[in-house]
Amino acid sequence: MAKEDTVIQGDCIEVLAEELRRRNGKPFADLIFADPPFNIGYVYDKYDDKVEHDEYVRWTRQWMQACCEVLTEHGSFWVAIGDDYVAEVRIIGRALNLVMRNWIIWYYTFGQNTRKKFARSHTHIIYFVKNDKNFIFNDEVIRVPSARQTTYNDKRAHPKGKVPDDTWILRPAEMPEAFRADEDTWQFSRVCGTFKERAGFHGCQMPEKLLERIILVASNPGDLVLDPFSGSGTTGAAAAALGRRYLAIEISENYVRQSRTRLKASKTLF
Repeated sequence: MAKEDTVIQGDCIEVLAEELRRRNGKPFADLIFADPPFNIGYVYDKYDDKVEHDEYVRWTRQWMQACCEVLTEHGSFWVAIGDDYVAEVRIIGRALNLVMRNWIIWYYTFGQNTRKKFARSHTHIIYFVKNDKNFIFNDEVIRVPSARQTTYNDKRAHPKGKVPDDTWILRPAEMPEAFRADEDTWQFSRVCGTFKERAGFHGCQMPEKLLERIILVASNPGDLVLDPFSGSGTTGAAAAALGRRYLAIEISENYVRQSRTRLKASKTLF
């Protein structure tokens, strides 16, 4: 059985199959967050991010099926993906008998500058569950201020605010005065090159606060969070900070080495 709270170097399809065998076929992941390569030509150190459409779709089905096989009955499966293949991910999820609960749009600040088309400033996050009658959704811990509270002083408003919409950004004008000083708590920017959070060795780094929302709402303390495309190690860092176990997989030896260093350093903070 693989050691938990670490990053395993290898192909996620092979690693998950081996881990399932070691656990006698028993699913073990309570929450899976996957941020795979988008097949848009990004330069990784050990992966070709520009393959033929059919090959990419076939591979996507393979790794999604591998994830489904290790997902517990009450577990959820979140996939971050770009415009080019989000429809395919949705269709594959249906074919694998996953239930889509939300199609989330992460609208981020600092979108990439373009000259000949509108700048892209969003990523899709598809939220699947295995069993739509048995899943974890801790709404109390991820609520945000609502207009009923901040604008209308409506007594019917939930005292902790509302469950966030499926477009993930909260603009300062929508916040009560008490929250505006901590604007970063509510907005999920891309992790740009000048940001303090930037690890520096991986160009596609997710913000920890976005992962924190997903982990808080879809798992409980002590649950196991799986990331099959660990990259810079953000999922593991967020899971550990929130008292969850994690198992991360990454094909690049370089990214594994550097993300392990990042995770080891981050443990000193909690």
